[in-house]
Amino acid sequence: MHIAEGFLPPAHAVAWGVASAPFVAHGVRSLTREVREHPESTLLLGASGAFTFVLSALKLPSVTGSCSHPTGTGLGAILFRPPIMAVLGTITLLFQALLLAHGGLTTLGANVFSMAIVGPWAGYAVYKLLRRSNVPLMVAVFFAAFVADLSTYCVTSVQLALAFPDPGSGFLGALGKFGSIFALTQIPLAVSEGLLTVLVMRLLVQSSKGELTRLGVLVPQKQARTGTETEAVGR
Repeated sequence: MHIAEGFLPPAHAVAWGVASAPFVAHGVRSLTREVREHPESTLLLGASGAFTFVLSALKLPSVTGSCSHPTGTGLGAILFRPPIMAVLGTITLLFQALLLAHGGLTTLGANVFSMAIVGPWAGYAVYKLLRRSNVPLMVAVFFAAFVADLSTYCVTSVQLALAFPDPGSGFLGALGKFGSIFALTQIPLAVSEGLLTVLVMRLLVQSSKGELTRLGVLVPQKQARTGTETEAVGR
């Protein structure tokens, strides 16, 4: 990830684009509503998109036709939920394809599906599960970012295995090959991304407490169990 321009067979490229389109369309509606009802969130939305853009622009060669990098989608998924992150991720991938030759237009649908759709939803699901289990906020943030990153590459491995099955062992053989190669670089990258996302969230708790409270990431402690000042709880 990103899968390079022209690397996927045309039928696969079209299929992933069709699969991604409904999620992005839903995200556009969610983003439009968020900006219309809460224009003060624009700055934090921009910061979430910039975080994704910068992290996912870092490239480490992984396999022919693709590369490994952090994704940066866990933060935006926690703050604004996955539908909005689908739009921010799509914008990021589009600009990277046009300006940085990172990814491509023909593979945009596949890259959106893995990084901007599956990654945010997987990370957000882990975040919600941990917060409902009373896991501390920063621990939940770490694992959300870790899972959002790693799940992106699991999907990319599936996409490549479907497009290029192993001549002898078919899809499963190709999946094992792509997955093992990605894992060598992606697991440490996912850990690093989790730690960086925790650091950014700590800074946001200090500088944007009011906005995080409105978004439901933080609530007044009097509404939490122990109650004297602001407490971090999940939505």
